[in-house]
Amino acid sequence: MSSKNTKGAVVPAADLPVARVAVDNPLPHLDRPFDYLVPAAMQDSAGPGVRVRVRFAGKLVDGFVLERVAHSDHTGKLTPLERVVSPEQVLTPEVAELARAVADRYAGTLADVLRLAVPPRHARTESAPRPTTDSPPVRVPTPAAKPQGAHDAGRPAVQGLDETSGPPPAPADAAREPEGLGREAALGKAAEVAAEPLTAQGVVRGGRGSSSEEAGARPLSGDDAAWADYPMGASFLDALRNGRTPRAVWSALPGGAGWAVALAAAVRATLDGGRGALVVVPDGKDVALLDAELTRVLGSGRHVALTANLGPAERYRRWLSVLRGQVRAVAGTRAAMFAPVAELGLVAIWDDGDDLHAERLAPYPHAREVLGIRAHRAGAAMLIGGYARTAEATQLIASRWARPIVAARQTIRSRAPRVRPAGEDAELAKDQAARAARLPSVAWRALRQGLGDGPVLVQVPRRGYLPALACQHCRTPARCAQPPTRTSPVTADPPREGELSYGADDTGGASSGTAGVANGIPSHDTPPDGTGSNGGGGGYRAGGPSHGGAHGGSGAPYEDVRQVAAEHRPELLCHGPLALRGGHAAPYCRWCGRVDAAWKCRHCGSPRLRAVVVGARRTAEELGRAFPSVPVRTSGRDGVLATVPAGRALVVATPGAEPVAEGGYAAAVLLDGWALLGRADLRSGEEAVRRWMNAAALVRPGGELVVLADAGLPAVQALLRWDPVTHAERELADRAELGFPPAVRMATLTGTAAAVRQMLGETRLPAEAQVLGPVPVDDAGQERAMIRTPRGGGAALAAALKGASGVRAARKSPEVVKVCVDPLDLI
Repeated sequence: MSSKNTKGAVVPAADLPVARVAVDNPLPHLDRPFDYLVPAAMQDSAGPGVRVRVRFAGKLVDGFVLERVAHSDHTGKLTPLERVVSPEQVLTPEVAELARAVADRYAGTLADVLRLAVPPRHARTESAPRPTTDSPPVRVPTPAAKPQGAHDAGRPAVQGLDETSGPPPAPADAAREPEGLGREAALGKAAEVAAEPLTAQGVVRGGRGSSSEEAGARPLSGDDAAWADYPMGASFLDALRNGRTPRAVWSALPGGAGWAVALAAAVRATLDGGRGALVVVPDGKDVALLDAELTRVLGSGRHVALTANLGPAERYRRWLSVLRGQVRAVAGTRAAMFAPVAELGLVAIWDDGDDLHAERLAPYPHAREVLGIRAHRAGAAMLIGGYARTAEATQLIASRWARPIVAARQTIRSRAPRVRPAGEDAELAKDQAARAARLPSVAWRALRQGLGDGPVLVQVPRRGYLPALACQHCRTPARCAQPPTRTSPVTADPPREGELSYGADDTGGASSGTAGVANGIPSHDTPPDGTGSNGGGGGYRAGGPSHGGAHGGSGAPYEDVRQVAAEHRPELLCHGPLALRGGHAAPYCRWCGRVDAAWKCRHCGSPRLRAVVVGARRTAEELGRAFPSVPVRTSGRDGVLATVPAGRALVVATPGAEPVAEGGYAAAVLLDGWALLGRADLRSGEEAVRRWMNAAALVRPGGELVVLADAGLPAVQALLRWDPVTHAERELADRAELGFPPAVRMATLTGTAAAVRQMLGETRLPAEAQVLGPVPVDDAGQERAMIRTPRGGGAALAAALKGASGVRAARKSPEVVKVCVDPLDLI
């Protein structure tokens, strides 16, 4: 539709001629709606929520109509809309307000959030005939039954679950943040809340009853029986059916895919109450499990699953079915957190500690926080579930924003596996062979006995074959000694006389030789004999032109050339970590990807390598030789298995890729606990407990679970007792004492040293803000500064950082500073 008539004059629409448009523009200083004139020809099509094309700064850009108004505050002449892309109202008012709140909370722009919230248009799918559905119509609640806490139009956005504009927790002193509390005080508060007896009034916030009988809770049966083992399960489902808004943190019992059955029952209860439901899970494997349960419980066509592996047409078709109200239940990965579910009554997130819930694109929102904001704004219930518990979820309980749903200790003991640690000194003293072996005898016994009853699981923290190598003689990490694959002719220094030079085509190639590997690796003990070819047409040049082969021609031998480079210009070498792809492969660089078969240690000159870290594929190979008659299945980056049959099998999986076994695993072994606990990460202990419990939950009740870690560590103790609650409470108390999230709000600025320091000097930080750093983060000159503030000052900190980013954008500063609020990786 053209916006101009044949005479060139634009005739405005008769009714509400001004459209406020959210323009697709990432500049933070222009993050506001802009008014455009609605031509008369677009009177009916340019409604709120439609996609439009507008002229902005002399260019045609995309945008969304937010609203139509009668007058504009702009005193000049308004530019007319160019055209309406589609009359489909793809941006609902609820999602538009949510996107604005998320942008403000994470110091981002509305345009960036809308790119995450609204999928790209697929014209053929949008114009296809709408399928008929047998789903019952959505029951609109009466005004008297309106969920408590629902927002009226125009109410300011909530910046997060912890802001003062949120629902008032009870009592008042429980709402005080743990910032400034000592370790024991913070731990005492969290333990006091967790140990408080739960009633229907406690769990069902805004409920009308003070007990399960008054609330009308009924005995659980059928699909609802998945909640029967939880004292507050019946009250929680009854609150969903009656349109109330419970907010709970659920510690799920171990038991394979039992979490999916319980979530499907919660979704069914919400739909019975006439409202919609939205469930977000970490990955496609979990979506497949939940999708199967929802199909069984709800029937075919009553829900949709949204994942990234769907094609653009199919994903847009399913998203449109939600937008048009054809389905009211959605399950998906983090992209589904903005799904336009009508009459939203429940938002749920499973395993909120998984880093897949954190968006990788600006403004880097976390699904848990987005769903929390959405639940508060829409007056919906919220359920945070997992086998383990994060410090963030524990913070919500400590502030009385949510209540715990936990089974009795006797029930937990009857469902949990028998955990045996195999990493302390006493165990190693009994088994001298375990000092050099990767699997001590107790782990071998568990595997052998478990294979007699069914499949067994082996969790390996690292993927690949041998992802890290070192010199066998001096233990120095093995690094790539080849030049980079390409250098810029503009920035590279010209070679001095007698030194090495290489061009963009001199890749160095791949040699067919193999280096000697020791420590249990299939050995190639003899060093390279110099017969291999580098495979590169240009080769290396030593003060002159190249003559092809690595060892032929009039040039220096391959090893001598690299030694010259290492001695005279070491900064020109790759220095990437070496790894092995297989037992009969040569070491390759994980950075540049080239084979380095002629590797020699720069410190001692030895050509022999040893394994530092063993990956999942190497583990599967070792187990296959140890149990030759047992099939070995792997699940990881190369292919994730959702389920495995009940027969004898060795299942080797990386964390998060463990398939669900039919009937549960007979036993499990968790390898290399040091690899998880020894990471330089604030969340290393919490992450180890989460990964271990996710794997242990797949074991049959009473099955044997061996963890290769010291029993005295707090994370191992939490697994031994199956007590993630106490571990999370101590983790929260430690962070409150040290001033780390979630006890405080924190933001990071990452960029060049000059840019970060300049932005820090220009930002008007809140009075209580503290700046830490900046410190270098890599060898490329990047630095990072951290800014922390009490939880109540999170909105002011985000606004200040966004304002400083806007000033830099308006000034067209060439160096970009990445702003991230509450990032997962702080250390």
